[in-house]
Amino acid sequence: MIVIFFGPPGAGKGTQCQILEEKLGIPQLSTGDMLRTAVASGTPVGRKAETLMKEGKLVPDELVIAIIANRIAVPDCAKGFMLDGFPRTVAQAEALEAMLAEQKLAVDKVIAFEVDEEELLERIIKRGKEAGAAKRADDNPEVFRKRMADYRAQTAPVLSYYKKKGIVVTIDGMHDIPIVTAQIEGALIPEKNQS
Repeated sequence: MIVIFFGPPGAGKGTQCQILEEKLGIPQLSTGDMLRTAVASGTPVGRKAETLMKEGKLVPDELVIAIIANRIAVPDCAKGFMLDGFPRTVAQAEALEAMLAEQKLAVDKVIAFEVDEEELLERIIKRGKEAGAAKRADDNPEVFRKRMADYRAQTAPVLSYYKKKGIVVTIDGMHDIPIVTAQIEGALIPEKNQS
């Protein structure tokens, strides 16, 4: 099962992936983590990525796709995987689809988190206050608003791409964590709906 978790920053994608990793028996793949691992392990792709990152450049899509291809070849991905935060553009979605097709694989579901932007902003401010000194760099209103603008401009169109394929399931991301988890499980494990 190959699942993409899709939604704006702060919607809870990473939290849900971590919860569902154990329940579904498939790993969460974050492109940021994969890039750092590739750089740390000194693979040819990792060395290319490291050079670009040191120069302050974005890692090009083909390099990110190569890193994902290397990662999904690891045995823990044999039953599938969850992508968190990727693809972020339609070009990335097309490149991902082509790479998966070469391996006779395809995305099964896209879980789209529907959220209220103002409530999300309040959630981020609260999370920042609760974290105190340990707060994340993106736990402030200005960074959040910039990330939301980028999301609307570049990432939101990816949802239309997947809707045309009929694989998008929209869930209400504003509920408490266990309710959101139950919604996702219901979408990914049909027998959960019968119980």
